[in-house]
Amino acid sequence: MKHMPQVIAMMTPFPHSIDLDATLAEARLMMDAHGFRHLPVTSHGRLCGVISDRDLRVASGPGPQRAADAPLRVRDAYHEETYAVEADTPLDVVAQTMAERHIGSAMVTRGGKLVGVFTTTDACRALSRVLRERFPPPSPGTHAA
Repeated sequence: MKHMPQVIAMMTPFPHSIDLDATLAEARLMMDAHGFRHLPVTSHGRLCGVISDRDLRVASGPGPQRAADAPLRVRDAYHEETYAVEADTPLDVVAQTMAERHIGSAMVTRGGKLVGVFTTTDACRALSRVLRERFPPPSPGTHAA
């Protein structure tokens, strides 16, 4: 009998995070270096939010000028309300909640410690895998019906 996979099976392992007091430039460098669009935000080692590439673009846009010696910090642009789930949460529950809330990522924890992130990109990969398993492509030399 098949069972529902847990979110840990489809997440992106995520040992990277950024401190609340880091600069937005540091967040951008980390995200660009690793190809991330969502970066967990921590304070004293504990998950406290998430910052996205969209948050960085908005914060970098036109707005009140700050002194050159006071760069914008992650705390100025991150989201405190973060969808966090335990690693053993069923994947369908996570995907449904993300769809209902219109959110792009879920932070995955085990015992309160960040272990990964599940994003809409991970959801698309999972859907693709399920579709290929359910509807395998025709063998070479055969015609699709």
